[in-house]
Amino acid sequence: MAVPKRKTSKTRRDKRRANWKLTLPGFAKCPKCHEVKLPHRICPSCGFYKGKEVMKGKEVVK
Repeated sequence: MAVPKRKTSKTRRDKRRANWKLTLPGFAKCPKCHEVKLPHRICPSCGFYKGKEVMKGKEVVK
């Protein structure tokens, strides 16, 4: 079984882990109310998606 000959230093270990940062998701502006929202999602402030009203408050419009 392969075993390392020397202990990996903290610096070497941390250099390897330096690229594991989280990135923010892309945001889009709602064309109706101009609030910032996630793309391809219902706007939480006005309830519109692709120009149609999908939600009124907390209830779904059918």
